[in-house]
This record gives sequence, C-alpha cells and structure tokens, in this order.
Amino acid sequence: MDNVSIIVEDLDATVAFFTELGMELEGRAMIEGASAARVVGLDDDMRSEIAMMRVPGGHGRLELTRFHAPAVVRPEPERRPVNTLGAHRVMFAVTDIHDTVARLRTHGAELVGEVVRYEDTYLLCYLRGPSGIIVALAEQLNRAV
Repeated sequence: MDNVSIIVEDLDATVAFFTELGMELEGRAMIEGASAARVVGLDDDMRSEIAMMRVPGGHGRLELTRFHAPAVVRPEPERRPVNTLGAHRVMFAVTDIHDTVARLRTHGAELVGEVVRYEDTYLLCYLRGPSGIIVALAEQLNRAV
C-alpha cells in the first residue's frame, strides 16, 4: 500500500495535527487539470491541494487533500458514529497515550470515548481531530526491556 487519502477542510491545521503525532511532511502540491479530474471522476475544473505525510522510519503515508473546486460534500450526519460503514479511523502506536492526547487536544482533538485498558496489553482510545477525522491511539503495556 502506498497511501491513504483523507479529505480535509483546513490543510494547515490537519498537517499540524499529524505532525504532532510524529508524522513528517513529505511535500505539498496543487493538483488540477483535466487528467487529474478524469482519474477521480470529477469535472475538468477540479482543483485540490495535497500534503503527503510520511510515517518516520516506515513506508506508510497519508495524503491529506483539500478541494478548492468542486466544493467538498459533507457527510450526513457530519459527526458520524464509529460504527458507520466504510473506512473511519487511522491507528497510531504511541509510547505515552496520556501525553499524546494532551498534545493533540491543543490541536482541537476530542476524545470519542475514553482511554481504556485492554487486558494487560494496551491502553487504547479514539480521538476526533480536524475535519472529523478519527484517530485511534494504542500504547503497548508491559513491553520487553
């Protein structure tokens, strides 16, 4: 897999959010024109800006996309519950879940539920970030030293 695309409203805020999670900005670019529009099935006046975020030391990437034209289509309901069909979250392994939640809150993130202990294996939580993106965090417990 090369990347996962997420459509966002505020590209700068979303880049800052994922940077706080430890991802690295690989680059930004404007995407427009007839050939780009044909690939995604939109009108020829399609214009978007993307920011490619890379997982440090890994191969995973997120393509954050802000559409300038045509306007974005808002989901109904806008704050969909986590049991809605389709892709709905990205999970990150973290070393300190409470610190990560606190840092992401400064970027507008809100807990969907609460931080919970799953058996003696993980601390887990879901956060809602910019543009309603749901991010899951997992802190492994009892790691071998």
